[in-house]
Amino acid sequence: MLPLARRLLRGPLPGRRRLLHTGPPADPGVLACRLASRAVVRFRGPEAARFLNSLLTNDVLAHFSSSSSSSEPPRYAPTPNVPARAPPAVYAALLTPQGRFLYDLFLYRPAPRSQMLDRTGSAPQTGERPRGEGAEEEGDGEVLADVDAAEVDDLLACFKRYRLRSKVEIDNVSEEFLCWQRFGSDVAHAEPSTQEPEAQSIGWGQGTDHAAESSAQGNGHGWQWLKDPRLDILGYRGIFPADTIPPLVESDKEADERHYQLWRIENGVAEGSTEIPKGEAIPLEYNFAGLNAISFEKGCYIGQELIARTHHRGTIRKRLLPLKFVDENDKELEQAVAPGSDVVDVVSGKKVGTVSTALGSRGMGLLRLEEALKRNSSLAISENRDVRVKAIKPDWWPAEWTQVLQQKSAVA
Repeated sequence: MLPLARRLLRGPLPGRRRLLHTGPPADPGVLACRLASRAVVRFRGPEAARFLNSLLTNDVLAHFSSSSSSSEPPRYAPTPNVPARAPPAVYAALLTPQGRFLYDLFLYRPAPRSQMLDRTGSAPQTGERPRGEGAEEEGDGEVLADVDAAEVDDLLACFKRYRLRSKVEIDNVSEEFLCWQRFGSDVAHAEPSTQEPEAQSIGWGQGTDHAAESSAQGNGHGWQWLKDPRLDILGYRGIFPADTIPPLVESDKEADERHYQLWRIENGVAEGSTEIPKGEAIPLEYNFAGLNAISFEKGCYIGQELIARTHHRGTIRKRLLPLKFVDENDKELEQAVAPGSDVVDVVSGKKVGTVSTALGSRGMGLLRLEEALKRNSSLAISENRDVRVKAIKPDWWPAEWTQVLQQKSAVA
């Protein structure tokens, strides 16, 4: 596990809104948190998925249809001990016409009504294809989006401007649903089981799974955890009813959201407009291609021209990198750097980039790769040269992102 994340996992952080565990987690390798920084928007109507596909960077239709491309026949009612085949979650972004970042979205397609729980947590009794109202709901194309809570009003207004005559309703349903994340060093490597619900339905087909049944009380849906669509190391993500705690969230493993933020920071993954400047950020510089947020095969979407041109040009000179702030003796410095601080090369005095996020002694910054990752580089904060900056290349980066730099280093 990454060092600073391990330290935070051992103890609580102040300022919690809920009563979370106050001692060391029983299993520090697995934690869960409610994402107060995220809100839930519902797109509902026969053209909901197609509407989103025409605007966003990812191929929404292809992802949502992937579960139905199985050779197995479609199942219209729950089968005991067999998980539902739900579409995977989709990560995507809405851009400006100039190809700059506006909003990031995690998209989920809820289970059809025929595979939903009733209020008691029991499965529907019929295996027949739904008729009438049920059949209409199955083709209705409801999509739930996990979005930046600070931007939800602007996001709603933006999508409604693009709606025109599309048959889709767009509503803020954050009062009804909450976003959750399960993460940690052990989550991505656990075997599929009731302890790690890899794309498994929660609430039926599980015998006497009372934790799962409790998640269904007061609603008619079978909610589930799904793999984070960006990276395996980020664990699992899901949308759950606001009046329940998701299954597998034990009290001694529920943590403050800053634990998850630090986990992302140390892995170099930005999220939301606080960390990805709205109207300014170029998605490829913020590693959206490596985070499965962009399809280069789909048709047109807003801002596609710049993304395609930059991608096929083949060279991204600046990228978002994890940072560590230390003193001259390599001791980590807490709360020594503010977002927006410039990073400079100590020897040349030239600006290398800017810190976009800072938490404790860690942060992220958009830096020029040639200077940031060169051997024996010496970086510091411009306003305070006593604060040294170490740029770290994440393990998940594709090799081609740094091949040119390695060739130049070999020649030198």
